[in-house]
Amino acid sequence: MLGWIVFFLILALLAAIFGFGGIAGAAAGIAQILFFVFLILVVAAVILGRRVPA
Repeated sequence: MLGWIVFFLILALLAAIFGFGGIAGAAAGIAQILFFVFLILVVAAVILGRRVPA
């Protein structure tokens, strides 16, 4: 999941550089949502005492 976050972040940065505002905003929004989902899963894994999947 961390790979998807990096992918959408890079996509948002490239779209912003080339002037595609709508695509940049959407990609940044997806990256932000995935980041928070990943963060919640990591916290849940730590609380439950399981290994964090890579």
